[in-house]
Amino acid sequence: GMRADVSLTVAGDAAMISIADRGPGIPPGERQAIFEPFYRLETSRSRAHGGTGLGLAIVQQIVQRHGGKVEVSDREGGGAVFIVTLPVVA
Repeated sequence: GMRADVSLTVAGDAAMISIADRGPGIPPGERQAIFEPFYRLETSRSRAHGGTGLGLAIVQQIVQRHGGKVEVSDREGGGAVFIVTLPVVA
C-alpha cells in the first residue's frame, strides 16, 4: 500500500504538519484544482479506490476554519508533500 511520512514542526505561533508520499506527484497546473470538491486527478484510479474527490476539499475547509492553510508541492526524489499550517492557540 501507500505509505507516507508525517512530521510536525512548531515554530513560534504556528504548527506545520507535513505529509509526504512517494506517489506520482501532483502536476503544478492541478495543484489548486485538487482542493475543489469532486475533482479527481485520474478518474480510473480514483474510482478503483472508491474516491469521490471530496477528501482534500473537506480537509481544506476544516483547516481554513481554524485559521490555517493547506499547500502541496513536489517531494524531493518523487511524490508530493502536503503541508498544513495551523495557528497554535495558547
